[in-house]
Amino acid sequence: MRLNELDERIVRVLAENARRSYADIGAEVGLSAPAVKRRVDRLREQGAITGFTVRVAPAALGWRIEGLIEIYCRSKTSPEDIRRGLSRYPEVASASTVTGEADAVVQVFAADMHHFETVLERIAGEPFVERTKSVLVLSPLLRRFSSGTPLEHGPEG
Repeated sequence: MRLNELDERIVRVLAENARRSYADIGAEVGLSAPAVKRRVDRLREQGAITGFTVRVAPAALGWRIEGLIEIYCRSKTSPEDIRRGLSRYPEVASASTVTGEADAVVQVFAADMHHFETVLERIAGEPFVERTKSVLVLSPLLRRFSSGTPLEHGPEG
């Protein structure tokens, strides 16, 4: 589904701050509050807007170490098996299946090196994992999207 220009503007405003009122959004995009509400309701029904959530900066939790873990899975591991296994780790910010040698790449935040190592060992110990390869992020250079919405300021908020 492709959004029209007006719906795209509404979604951008909501992505910046989902707590803005319909009247405030309407003033910015040139619609009445009821018209904005109708459009938002339609976008939710169509699946363009999948929900509203809070984004917490990992640093607010004391998690200042970021790493990427490549996961190489045992045969016959489904993406759902990977998702289910990784969903138990609050340190996992994102996980995606990928092309190439690895089966998935996981973004992890941790408080310190020991915490990162513990999470890495726990993930490596999952029954579907054959082996892992990890790297630590030194400096995030550019981040534009998080969970499908524009991210203006990187992981710190």
